[in-house]
Amino acid sequence: MPTVSPVPEDMNNVVPHLVVKGASDAIAFYAKAFGAVECSRMPGADGRIMHSAIKIGASTLFVVDEFPEYGGVGPATLKGSPVTLHVYVPDVDATFAQAVAAGATGTMPPSDMFWGDRYAKLVDPFGHHWSLASRQKILTPAEMQASMKAAMAGPPG
Repeated sequence: MPTVSPVPEDMNNVVPHLVVKGASDAIAFYAKAFGAVECSRMPGADGRIMHSAIKIGASTLFVVDEFPEYGGVGPATLKGSPVTLHVYVPDVDATFAQAVAAGATGTMPPSDMFWGDRYAKLVDPFGHHWSLASRQKILTPAEMQASMKAAMAGPPG
């Protein structure tokens, strides 16, 4: 019998598991907004999605419907979420515009940040928070610290 790896070969060690009201709609949104590819879907007897897997780039996410009878509720039911999913993309401006066009709400427009990334934030229609980033330059910790101090000081005068 072959040895089974404890971590499936096509998975990262940490896989976000998103609970939403309307998993089918969420999967369609993630495809439009971020180019997600659906890998699998398992609907339950009542049609709610009990399990699905999507890929955004090389990262897998699980997306399921709410099952409040088992304690599974999403940010819409909870009236918010303290979690942000961070996604590195080739072009923050283009991905931000694509996500907003697909139905996301921009909460921070793309900006150049002191740590060397171009960065933006948004909330998807299901209540999950996302940040987008593209590395523009590699800075040492000391350079980031100096850049942060300069940014916090504000404009001269």
